[in-house]
Amino acid sequence: MLRPWREEDLAPFAALNADPEVMRYFPKRLRREESDAMAARLAAAVERDGWGMWAVARRDSGDFIGFTGAGVPRFDLPFLPAVEIGWRLSRTSWGHGLATEAARATVDHCFGVLGLAEVVALVSVTNDRSRAVMRRLGMERDPAGDFEHPAYDPQDPLRFHALYRLRRPDAARGDRGDADRGPQAEDGAGGAPLT
Repeated sequence: MLRPWREEDLAPFAALNADPEVMRYFPKRLRREESDAMAARLAAAVERDGWGMWAVARRDSGDFIGFTGAGVPRFDLPFLPAVEIGWRLSRTSWGHGLATEAARATVDHCFGVLGLAEVVALVSVTNDRSRAVMRRLGMERDPAGDFEHPAYDPQDPLRFHALYRLRRPDAARGDRGDADRGPQAEDGAGGAPLT
C-alpha cells in the first residue's frame, strides 16, 4: 500500500539503502544521514505536491518495505520533459509481485489523477529485475532514448541506461500531458536511482 512517509520508516529505509544487493545498480550505497535526508526530501515533495515518491508498506503487516512513485528527472536528458516512475524495495520484498503492484498504482495515479498522457522509466541495461517489472506494466523500450546516466562515473559500466515508455491508452500521439510539472525525481533516481 502507498502512504505518506512516517518517522518509523527511517531505520528500515536506511537499512535498504545500505544493502549492497538493493543498491547494486545505483552509484553508491547511502550512509544513514544521506538516507534520512533523502526520506525527508521525498516526504516533503509528497506533502507539498500531493504526489511524488510514496512510502510502500505491506498490506498484511503495515511494515515499511520501500518506496515507489513519480517525479520529474533532475538531470538534463534528451527525452525531457517527462514524468519518471520508479521504485526501490527491500530485498525481502522481492519476488512477490510487490514492485509491480506498487508501480501499477503509481501509473494509475499518473494517468487517472494527474491526467498524464505518458510516463517513463529509466533503468541500467543490466538490471533485469526492474526491466521485468517495466515489461509487466506494459512499458516498451525506446532504444532511441537510451543514454549514459550522468549520475555515474564515466568509467562505470552501469552508466548505460535504457528508456522505457508507457502511454495512457486513450492519449493522442504526441500528447505528453503536463509532463514538466511536479516533484523532481531524486538525484540518481532514474534507472538505477529508483529501481
